[in-house]
Amino acid sequence: MNTVSSTAPILVVDLQTGMLDGIAEPALRDAEALVARVCDILSWAREQGRPIAFIRHDGPAGDPLAPGQPGWPVSPALGQREEEPTFGKTIGDAFSNPDLADWLRRLDAGEIVLVGAQTNFCIAATLSGALAAGLKVTIVSDGHSTVDLPDKSAEQIILRYNAQFAEAGARLVTTAQLLAGS
Repeated sequence: MNTVSSTAPILVVDLQTGMLDGIAEPALRDAEALVARVCDILSWAREQGRPIAFIRHDGPAGDPLAPGQPGWPVSPALGQREEEPTFGKTIGDAFSNPDLADWLRRLDAGEIVLVGAQTNFCIAATLSGALAAGLKVTIVSDGHSTVDLPDKSAEQIILRYNAQFAEAGARLVTTAQLLAGS
């Protein structure tokens, strides 16, 4: 198994306060453990000098993730640093914001590492956008989450989408494998 490129930036998708606190919407499955794993990934990336960007969903007026709402900010638990940009989006695919593509182009990034939420919406859409942009994608298989649906548990959704991500051409690694340099 090839290692992740030493220059591949980490993209943290939609880990906003409202996705984690369970106040206005159901919290992501295993939210606290997910945040802990993502924090471990961010510490690892920062130690390596690896670029990190945060993607924030900008919901419509009245939505818990609408700009200015309590659920809108990137979760402070992630410890975002001033030099780590935030790219807003209004649809699932983070690549709908041309500023993200410009940032990646300036970094000469040919590969990205994806973590965040929601597995079956914005992670799936951002994977599609990244592949369409010609990027290699590594998805941390235990670094994304979603919520239960009436007919499927979040765990079932995550397992099914991890398989679909691999079929689409993404490389899947666990947090432990990523941190170990797999």
